[in-house]
Amino acid sequence: MRHSFKRERGEPSRSNSPRFVTIRRTRARFFRRVAFTAFAALWFSVAGMSVTIWTIAHRFGVQLRSPILVLVVLFFAVAVMILIFGGMRKFATPLEAVMDAADRVAEGDYTVRVPSWGPLPMRALAHSFNTMTERLQNADRLRRNIMADVAHELRTPLSVLQGRLEGLIDGVYPRDDRQLAELLEETRVLSRLIEDLRTLALSDAGALPLQRESTDVVELVRDVVRSMTAEADKKSVSLDANSSIETAMVDVDPVRIREVLTNILSNAVRHSASGTSVTVFVDDTEHGVAIVVRDAGGGMSSEELARIFDRFYKGSASRGSGLGLAIAKSIVTAHGGEIRAWSERGKGTIVEVILPR
Repeated sequence: MRHSFKRERGEPSRSNSPRFVTIRRTRARFFRRVAFTAFAALWFSVAGMSVTIWTIAHRFGVQLRSPILVLVVLFFAVAVMILIFGGMRKFATPLEAVMDAADRVAEGDYTVRVPSWGPLPMRALAHSFNTMTERLQNADRLRRNIMADVAHELRTPLSVLQGRLEGLIDGVYPRDDRQLAELLEETRVLSRLIEDLRTLALSDAGALPLQRESTDVVELVRDVVRSMTAEADKKSVSLDANSSIETAMVDVDPVRIREVLTNILSNAVRHSASGTSVTVFVDDTEHGVAIVVRDAGGGMSSEELARIFDRFYKGSASRGSGLGLAIAKSIVTAHGGEIRAWSERGKGTIVEVILPR
C-alpha cells in the first residue's frame, strides 16, 4: 500500500530514519495479520455456509451435485473476498498514511500533510489531521518568535547596564548620583519587562489573579484621565472623559482595569499630534459597560491593525516592548470581556473595551 506526504520545499525527509523504517515494518506486519485474520474468518464462514446448505438440502430430499455446489461456493467466496479486499484497501491505505504522518509529527516534523482521499470518514480524518498539524506548526513558529523577541528585549537593558557599569569601573563615567539614577531606571525597565512576561504567562495558564470588587467604572475612567493629564499636556494634547451614564458598577479588579486604561490612553496620547484631542467615552450597552478611547493620530494600516494585540508587535512609530496591548487583551479576557480596535490611515484609532456586568 502506497501513500504520499506533502512536504514544504527544502524540508529534509525523515522517512528513511531507522526508527521510522522500523515503525513502518511493524505496522505492515500488523495490517498483514489483520488481512490474514479476515480471510481466515471468511473461509470458515464459507465452509460453515456450505455445510449448512448441504444439510438443509439433504433434509428436504434435494440432491445437490458436488461440482455445482463447489462452483457456487467458490464463486461466492471469490466475490466476497474481492469486496472485502477492496473495502479494506480503501480504509487501510489512508489510515496508514495518517499513522505514518502522526509518527513524523511525534518526531517534531509539523510540516507533514496527508492527502484527503478514500471513503468519507477517511477524508474527514485526513482533514482533521492536517488542521491539527497546521495549528501545531503555527504554535511552534509563534513559540520560536516569542523566544527570540524575549531574548532581544532582555538583551537591550542588560547591555545598557553592563556598558554603564563597565564605564563606571573604568572611570569613563563619573560616579555620581545622576549615573546611579540612570542605572536604577534601566533596572526598572528590566523589572517591568519581566513583570509583563509574568503577567502573560499567568494569563496563558489561566491563573491570572484578579481581586474583584464592585467598582464604579465611570469614576475609575475619570481618575485615570486625571492621572494622564500631565503626560498629555507635555504633548499639547487635550484629554477628555465623557459618559452617557452617571455610574456603572461592575465587578472587576480595579488595579488591573486601571492598567488596561493607562496603557490604551498612553498609546493614544503618544501617537496623537500636538493640538489634537483624545476622548474617552463610557456607555452602557446590552453586552456590558463599554469604554471607547478615540484619538486623532496618524492611524494604522489594515496589516498593522490585524496585529495590534500580538505580543512583541511594534508599529513603525511604536516604542517599548510591544507587550502593552497584549497584556491589556489578556486582562480584559480574564474578566470575560472583549477588546477591539478600528483604525484607518490619517483618521486616528478607536479602541473599545467591553466589561460584562
